Amino acid sequence: MTTAEIKAMATEYIINTYGDRNLAFVKGEGPYLWDADGKKYLDFLGGLAVNGLGHCHPKVVEAIREQAGNLLHTSNLYYIQPQAELAKLLIDNSDMDQCFFCNSGAEANEAAIKLARKYAKDVDMRSLRLDIFEDDGTDPYEIITMDNSFHGRTMATITATAQTKYHVGFEPMLEGFAYVPFDDLEATEAAINSKTCAILVEPIQSEGGVNMPSDGYLQGLRELCDKYNLLLIFDEVQTAMGRLGTFFGYQSYGVVPDVITMAKALGSGVPIGAMLAKRKIAESFVPGTHAATFGGNPLVTAAAATTVRTILEENLAVNAVKMGNYLAGGLMELKDKYPVKEVRGKGLLRGLVMDVDAKPLAAQCIENGLVTICTNDYVLRFLPPLNINAGHVEEAVGIVEKSMSEVL
Repeated sequence: MTTAEIKAMATEYIINTYGDRNLAFVKGEGPYLWDADGKKYLDFLGGLAVNGLGHCHPKVVEAIREQAGNLLHTSNLYYIQPQAELAKLLIDNSDMDQCFFCNSGAEANEAAIKLARKYAKDVDMRSLRLDIFEDDGTDPYEIITMDNSFHGRTMATITATAQTKYHVGFEPMLEGFAYVPFDDLEATEAAINSKTCAILVEPIQSEGGVNMPSDGYLQGLRELCDKYNLLLIFDEVQTAMGRLGTFFGYQSYGVVPDVITMAKALGSGVPIGAMLAKRKIAESFVPGTHAATFGGNPLVTAAAATTVRTILEENLAVNAVKMGNYLAGGLMELKDKYPVKEVRGKGLLRGLVMDVDAKPLAAQCIENGLVTICTNDYVLRFLPPLNINAGHVEEAVGIVEKSMSEVL
């Protein structure tokens, strides 16, 4: 089928929640994609941070093929060998103790929201803070999140997402969330009250514009949570899996949260999410409190376990630092000729911040064979595979420069 034929069929039969699209990819290999008409693209978006190993990594393909020939699904009524193996891998490479598996980043954040509320009741967080807050007889349930955050598309997670554009048409939002500016410890402390049970934050706000924490910000959140007996939850849906230069993003900042959520690159394209927590907190989830029919099924955990092993064995977090710095340097060289404000980010999560609307530039990059995206109107965002090389970076920067010359 041609791109036009695929588009016509999709337009007729699929609910239009993604707008008009002019591309239909049918093949991928490493950092490259081919559309239905045979055109080749360099993929520096990576399926929105999903394809951390690039497309169709042979180890992952073989793991999926082998598992599909043995067992696809049984449900969590039974133990699942690759699920247990994946959990051990994640725990061995983190400061957490136990995992819960689900199907997406939104579901992982839903699990963290539920766990925070349940834990607050189980440990009687209200009574533990009688010396700080006046007792109003209400168990803490409110979670503080940050302006320009993004935590998912379910009702709870869009409410947690402090961007009103995601709320329009779905009001009323759920009770139990308070919003403060990102990177503002004073505002965060001012928002803490007797109802607060947790703070939920992305180490780097990717969807919000690749917004970076200042030195001491994440550590300051940890100190606030310790001071007021709150849980600190890191949404690492995009920052985990080696992207920032350490396996988990929090390890880049030397701050250990109480709960971590992850998804995206965990499965190399198969749908899987995970929530990791300290044991004393995880114990608040007991049989009947939370579940997911497909969560961590044999197929997805086999793919994810292979993905994790590959990232670790091939030292791809180290490569993310090296190639991320090379990419940032190449993009900054464009500043002398074009309206480039700055390059933000860490590792292979990078944002090219423009002084003009970046949407036409993103469109022209795709036209010229580089897959990227504009976020927050002025930021061109890059989330390439972790195993790219210098040649790929040079190719990408060359396409960005060519595109700038054509539209700016």
